[in-house]
Amino acid sequence: MNGKLTAALAGAVATMTLAAAPALAQSTNNITGFGQGGRTPEKKPQYIPGAKAQEKIFPLGATWTAVSLNGKPFTGAERPSFIIDAQYRARGYGGCNTFTATAFPLREQHLAVGPLAITKKSCDKSLAALEQAFLVALRTAGQWDLVDSQLVIRTQNGELRFDRAL
Repeated sequence: MNGKLTAALAGAVATMTLAAAPALAQSTNNITGFGQGGRTPEKKPQYIPGAKAQEKIFPLGATWTAVSLNGKPFTGAERPSFIIDAQYRARGYGGCNTFTATAFPLREQHLAVGPLAITKKSCDKSLAALEQAFLVALRTAGQWDLVDSQLVIRTQNGELRFDRAL
């Protein structure tokens, strides 16, 4: 009986020692040097709840229809559009051809779009030029933002604006 009591007491002491070890280690690890009156604790940045701005989350699974490129509106029923799914696959319509690519929403609202795989449908020159400008802007995407109800993608060559499709 005495052996069981001693084992239980030793287990309890070991548990309390292990529980106190992190606090003890933390109090001794914060010492950085000697000041006028002895050791000075290391200054750590203080956590302030809500101090960091809330990062927006890219709306995966939503279909976006192009409204304008550098302020010039897209016209007609066949406007460019795209969607990025949960597996980070982008697919869409450029105005004449369809395309696919990988697309990764990154920190600080950046967007990385991989090389595009595009169908080779023949279309008139003005539509092909507009599609080319749209695809280049999408491929060179830098940052994105949600402004009011629109998705805005800023690129090296300007800005794409999209409305959420139904």
